[in-house]
Amino acid sequence: MSASVPSALRVMHVVDSLEVGGLERVVCDLARAQREAGFGVHVFSLNRTDGLRAELESAGVPVISGDKSGGFDRTTIARMRDCVHDARIDVVHAHSFVPNYYSAVALMRLGARRPPLLGTCHDMGQRLSNRRLRWLYRLSLLRTARVAMVGRQVHQRLTRTGVVPAGKAVLVRNGIPITRFAEGGADRGSARRTLGLDDDALVIGAVGRLVGLKNHALLIRALPALRRDFPSLTLALIGDGPLAPDLKALSEAQGVADAVRFCGQRQDVAALLPALDVFAMPSLTEGLSIALLEACASGLPIVTTNVGGNPETIEDGTTGMLVPPADDQAFARALRRLLADDTLRVRLGQSARDWAMTNASVTATAAVYERIYRGMLDA
Repeated sequence: MSASVPSALRVMHVVDSLEVGGLERVVCDLARAQREAGFGVHVFSLNRTDGLRAELESAGVPVISGDKSGGFDRTTIARMRDCVHDARIDVVHAHSFVPNYYSAVALMRLGARRPPLLGTCHDMGQRLSNRRLRWLYRLSLLRTARVAMVGRQVHQRLTRTGVVPAGKAVLVRNGIPITRFAEGGADRGSARRTLGLDDDALVIGAVGRLVGLKNHALLIRALPALRRDFPSLTLALIGDGPLAPDLKALSEAQGVADAVRFCGQRQDVAALLPALDVFAMPSLTEGLSIALLEACASGLPIVTTNVGGNPETIEDGTTGMLVPPADDQAFARALRRLLADDTLRVRLGQSARDWAMTNASVTATAAVYERIYRGMLDA
């Protein structure tokens, strides 16, 4: 290690917001792990939001709001630059596309004290269909030392399409606080009481924002037929989002409103997952899903779609079941098979937990990022 590289690094993570979501959960858990390892860690949120802010601050991680007002906000850029300078940040770590180009611009005027910039791509880059965003992001990569990809599919898509130069790209798997989920935060009965679920119900659960790409409507459409064979079947949707009214209307139209629980946005997911019998994620696209890793660590049997990073987490028939995306019938068949077979649910759930204990730790993720940080500083 070069003598100029400090033993305890000072890192600033840059995010769009801290509203609860998969990317934000990754950053929060990573920042906490780095703080526990002795790093000086700051989180800079471009937009003023609460969400995970209190959790970070209670762990000793300062949160700075950029108060972005829309468009290209020079005041936010100046605020970020001042934070980097005043906190003597060694590495800036931007998460996703807008934070990356804001960080690149903010660092331009810091001269010799300019820290290197690492960007992380958390998804398959659907937003880059916007030409202006794609142009700004690619321009910012001229001042980005390395670009981390959270899964093989993300890496392949963004390098093959020429968005990210292959020479700057590195694969870094997302991680979670394994013990929080493997040990569980509550027993099954307590979790069910919290969610208002009957003790004897069969429960399918999903965790995620209620947005189109998560495809929760498939689960509601599958319920009427499944309930004919499993009358106690209930669907618990943990999360919130703009499609909540549409999904509630769909459950009414399908005649299953009494069997769908809209649980809202929760920050105690580890304590709620024991309430579920089956975890379902019918997404149309994914990066490397944190919700999926959490379900694995909780020992749940899983049905999900064969998109993005999902097959990097789920081995079909071993740690869960993979089905083609947007195939209602295939997804319903997989759910029916799990609901009818207690032994299969136990086997798949245990295999998923075993896999997560070895492969999905945020501590391991933090160690990989530290090696990248130090490599950039040594360059």
